[in-house]
Amino acid sequence: MIELRQETTEDWWEVEALYDLCFAPGREALSSYRLRDNIPPVAQLSIIARDEENILAGAIRYWPVDVSGHQVLLLGPVAVHPTHQGEGLGGSLMRHSLEVAREIGWERVMLVGDEPYYRRFGFTRLRDVIMPPPTNPERVLGLELTLESWRGVSGNVSKADV
Repeated sequence: MIELRQETTEDWWEVEALYDLCFAPGREALSSYRLRDNIPPVAQLSIIARDEENILAGAIRYWPVDVSGHQVLLLGPVAVHPTHQGEGLGGSLMRHSLEVAREIGWERVMLVGDEPYYRRFGFTRLRDVIMPPPTNPERVLGLELTLESWRGVSGNVSKADV
């Protein structure tokens, strides 16, 4: 049985090791990481999954960003250990964390990813939201946690003022 719970400071290095395992070298050079520099993730939305032997099976984090004066959650990274891939754990982390985000008052979420995969969670392409280069604009996706929350939100994504 998998347990989902909020990440603690004791989990941090283990989560980072999972991200290193699941993503290509140089992941921290991506534009989304520049938006995270010196900004802590949203604690309530940093969720980990541990299996019955207390081994880290997956993790997801969110970061605050700004789009033309609007607060937005930037989802990512989300990762599942290779020994647990194909079990639906990534989807469980997504659905659980998005529900928590809605409950604690966030209105909108964005990410950089493959639309065919993220469409099942309700994400669609954000045509008027611009991530720092070299991000492919077709991979910039958004989800409304409250009705019409992306309406009128456009422009450049920048670091949040925290």
